[in-house]
Amino acid sequence: MRKLTYFVACSIDGFIGDPGGDASSMFRFVGDGYLAWLSSEYPDTIAGPGREAMGIAGVENRHFDTVIQGRGSYQLGLDADLPSPYGHLREIVVSRGLKDSPHPNVEIVAGDVVGRVRELKAEDGGLGIWLCGGSVVAGQLLDEVDELVIKTYPQVYGAGMPMFGGGDFSVTDFALDAVRSFDNGVVVRWYSRKR
Repeated sequence: MRKLTYFVACSIDGFIGDPGGDASSMFRFVGDGYLAWLSSEYPDTIAGPGREAMGIAGVENRHFDTVIQGRGSYQLGLDADLPSPYGHLREIVVSRGLKDSPHPNVEIVAGDVVGRVRELKAEDGGLGIWLCGGSVVAGQLLDEVDELVIKTYPQVYGAGMPMFGGGDFSVTDFALDAVRSFDNGVVVRWYSRKR
C-alpha cells in the first residue's frame, strides 16, 4: 500500500492560510538553511519553476510521485500561468467547477475523492501520494491520511483556513515520530497515524 502524506505549512495556531486562503506571509521564512533542507529532502514538493531556478529540475523525486490538491491551491498555479505546476508528479485536482483539465498531466476529480485516493493507495510500487493542500479536501481525506508532515511557521493568524476543514470530525490520533527546528523559527514535525 502506498501512503498518503499531508505535507503542509501552517501557522503556530494551525491555519494554512488567512480567512481568504492567503498564506503568502509565510514565504519570508523559506530561505537559507531551511530552503536548502527542503530542496534536498523534499524536492518533489517544489513547483517546476522553483526547481528550475534552484538548479534541481532534474533531481529525482524522493518521497512522492503523485500530488492531490484542491481547486483553491491549484488556482494559484493557474493564476501564474502554470496549468501543471508539479509536472514532475502525477497531478490530481479535486474540483466540481473545473469540467475539463487545462493540462494533459492534470486529472480532475469531481466526485468520490476518497475512492480515488483508495485506488491510488492500492497501486503497486511507486512513491507516496502528497496531499498538497486545500482545507476542505484535507477534511474529506482525514481518514485516509497515513502521515502528517507539518511545517509550522512562527506566526499566529488568529483566524483562517484550518488544516482540516469542512465538516464534523471525530478525534484522530497520530504518533509523533520526529521533530526538526531551524534557526528562522520554522519547526517541522512528522506524525504517523495510530492504528
